[in-house]
Amino acid sequence: MRIVSTTRLTPAQRKLLLAAAPGAEVIDRQCESVEEMAALLRGGCEVLTAFRVPDSVAELTARLRWIHLLTAGADQVLRKPANFRSIVITTSSGIHCSAIAQYALGSILTYVHRFHLTTRAQLSRTWLKRQPFMDNVRELRGATIGIVGYGSLGREVARLSQAFGMKVLALKRDPVQHADPGWFLPGTGDPHGFIPDRFFGPEQRAELLAQSDFIVVTLPLTPPTRCFIGAREFEAIKPDAYLVNVGRGEVIDQEAMIGALQEKRLGGAGLDVFEREPLEAESPLWDLEHAILTPHVAGSFRGYLDRACELFAENLRRFVGGAPLLNQVDLALGY
Repeated sequence: MRIVSTTRLTPAQRKLLLAAAPGAEVIDRQCESVEEMAALLRGGCEVLTAFRVPDSVAELTARLRWIHLLTAGADQVLRKPANFRSIVITTSSGIHCSAIAQYALGSILTYVHRFHLTTRAQLSRTWLKRQPFMDNVRELRGATIGIVGYGSLGREVARLSQAFGMKVLALKRDPVQHADPGWFLPGTGDPHGFIPDRFFGPEQRAELLAQSDFIVVTLPLTPPTRCFIGAREFEAIKPDAYLVNVGRGEVIDQEAMIGALQEKRLGGAGLDVFEREPLEAESPLWDLEHAILTPHVAGSFRGYLDRACELFAENLRRFVGGAPLLNQVDLALGY
């Protein structure tokens, strides 16, 4: 079996993969472009692991049986031609849950303690008056957080939110099934779905949003989730609510969100993802006082590839042994 990685592996990572698939050939190279990926794949392989794959991957390596993505989402692969759909696809969903959940709560804490404003004041050597903080800083204890998307990431947000004394509401595609069938880091999240005070289905999203002081969106991008939160939903949101998006930019109608922020129908937004990336320089988001922006880095952390390789190695063992793979993408659902 030939395994190709378009990311350079460390000796320890290679050893881990070879232990999972004894006798396999592992070819790894740091590919910085689609052309470099294509050149590497022309040698053929049965298994590919990558952050991104070229559109022509199925033609470049006809033997390909399985792609393991080093990302949580599969939307960039599922947009490719239909002949791509015969290949098994798995993701690294779950490896980011701790880092992204920390980001989500960090963004909320930044907003409620006005760190984004004090940072700007520090740069201009301005000593802010205390009264606006007395009037505007909120405690998280007793507040309600609505988590839109209750996979491994949403569940870790729920666990951390519970520690702050927050009431947790959760939205998922099937609100009757509370347990999480996906891979998760030991000791994280809410595997059995015990934390939320209430579960909501997609058609109940306006109700969840209307009850939430803070909203964290973790949705994958699929046809049903595109513009999942749009103009109608922003009408339901509390005018002082704070929204964090760590899912995909296109699950929120960005223009509707900008309008809500400009018209003070939304208190603030912490955004790590956008409809188009990089965010264009002329976007009004850059100038909005209560928009806290980062360049799609919420899931980045030291040791990322080590953890991704641990999950990939476990799936390799299963692949070799004919067992069901973890995080296999349901092509009908898109995740």
